[in-house]
Amino acid sequence: MTAHVFVDETKQRGLVVAAVTVRSQDLTATRTLMRELLLKGQERLHFTKESDSRRRRIAATLRDSEVTADIYDARQVTDARAARRLVLDRLVDDLAAADAARLVVERDDSLVVADRRVLEARVRVAGVDGRLRYDHLPPRSEPLLWAADAVAWCWVHHGTWRSAVQPLVRRVITLG
Repeated sequence: MTAHVFVDETKQRGLVVAAVTVRSQDLTATRTLMRELLLKGQERLHFTKESDSRRRRIAATLRDSEVTADIYDARQVTDARAARRLVLDRLVDDLAAADAARLVVERDDSLVVADRRVLEARVRVAGVDGRLRYDHLPPRSEPLLWAADAVAWCWVHHGTWRSAVQPLVRRVITLG
């Protein structure tokens, strides 16, 4: 299975990253599914700005799709840069083991330079230089980042929201 992985995080009470995996053959259909969730005039989905009824609908759509998710929980690491580096290192190692084709990280201009340094070094160490492509993209340009945003938000909000995405989550990796 060739996979593409889409990553977004929440920094509420520490760093939690959701890595949503989509098989290559499901990319087009899953992007279409996400775009169909947009309301008139919306450029992108952003879970913090959605109503609870919309959140339930988006989570249900994700559960019915072919996506899976891994949660990287670095809340125990108090230094934000160290937490992000740990997550990215582990993520690249996991993607190398899974022979993933591409990693897409939601673009945060304040983090791109540091992220690229970490990713470049780890891709080399993991032996997937030239095989694992990585990009930082703004969320409006990649609908599958919206899925990662939804999973991350639900995961840290516990209770009903965590339960809404639990069926998608393959594993939770606690770092630190």
